[in-house]
Amino acid sequence: EVQLVESGGGLVQAGGSLKLSCAASGFIFNEYAIAWFRQAPGKEREAVSTISSDGGITQYADSVKGRFTISTDNAKNTVNLQMISLKPDDTATYYCTAESWSGDYYRGQGTQVTVSS
Repeated sequence: EVQLVESGGGLVQAGGSLKLSCAASGFIFNEYAIAWFRQAPGKEREAVSTISSDGGITQYADSVKGRFTISTDNAKNTVNLQMISLKPDDTATYYCTAESWSGDYYRGQGTQVTVSS
């Protein structure tokens, strides 16, 4: 069974930090690019960060550059998103996706991040 399970969300004050994790199982992890998206109520979905299947290429939305860092732990089939200097605008449900070159696509259920001012 294919699973993507996010964890690490929570409530944090502005300026604080959180580390989100996306644990993958049921597919060949290093054949998939992993992305983190977020969506807040009333707002469009935003692609926050992506990492290529080999971990060599990372991308970030302008809104999080310099504050968020994506990384892969191949031994644990996990992709982490380290978030620092959090702002109230970062409040959203964060979820990860996995996509292969052949078009296979999976999505997790998401984890809530709430940043208080």
